[in-house]
Amino acid sequence: MALFNFANPWLFAFGILGNLVSFLVYLAPIPTFYRIVKKKSTEGFHSIPYVIALYSATLMIYYALNKSDATLLITINSFGIVIETIYLSIFIAYASKKLRVSTIKLVVLLNVVSYVMIVGVTYFFIQPPKRVHVLGGINLLLSFIVFVAPLSIIKKVIQTRSVEFMPFWLSFFLSLSAVMWFFYGLLSKDVYVAVPNILGFFFGILQMVLYAVYKNCDRKPVEELKLPEIVKGTPEIHPVNIPRVDEDDEKKKNESTKEKTTEDASDQV
Repeated sequence: MALFNFANPWLFAFGILGNLVSFLVYLAPIPTFYRIVKKKSTEGFHSIPYVIALYSATLMIYYALNKSDATLLITINSFGIVIETIYLSIFIAYASKKLRVSTIKLVVLLNVVSYVMIVGVTYFFIQPPKRVHVLGGINLLLSFIVFVAPLSIIKKVIQTRSVEFMPFWLSFFLSLSAVMWFFYGLLSKDVYVAVPNILGFFFGILQMVLYAVYKNCDRKPVEELKLPEIVKGTPEIHPVNIPRVDEDDEKKKNESTKEKTTEDASDQV
């Protein structure tokens, strides 16, 4: 297998551009993890996107090793494995005990158990010509899952009318990355690389459109989720009124008891 394919300069160009843009996409969560380290808490962030990204990168490398002229796929996914491992290490270090355990279980299930099973089955039971197609199909399905993941962010943007969790430049570079890898897959006649990036481009454009729509909108105020201010004042009022109500009730009960006792005595006479 040649290290780089210079026979098709356009293929090489799109592969290099795909690596550069994907490199920026992989670095995009750095502010998120800086925030986690600074606050020493994972807050409301989830580990699933990073576990899936790590799983996708490891499977893509195994797929690339089984086909020819795929060095550029290996380089970017190798970087992906390194950076996602760092992200997950930070996440596990600052997560709550419950979230830490669930993240470790998911990492072991996908990136150890599932990965070893796929490698073992495809290596020992599927011959090389068919192995590429089987691995390509698995990566195609996984790529769809990765690209559909932003639906949760899109829903959050619409609900909160805020683009805080959907930075424009991240959406832009995701779209640009999808374009580069689509043409790389098209020129290399690799349907398993080209097809999922059509979906990636679509979701990237959708995110940028939503950003344009909601970037100047007022967010739904957080105060709406708090209890009304009057509730905060009630503890100062009720302790004054409660004893009076109790005393009045006690007097009424005593008078009622006396009247009942008098009536019973007169009945007995």
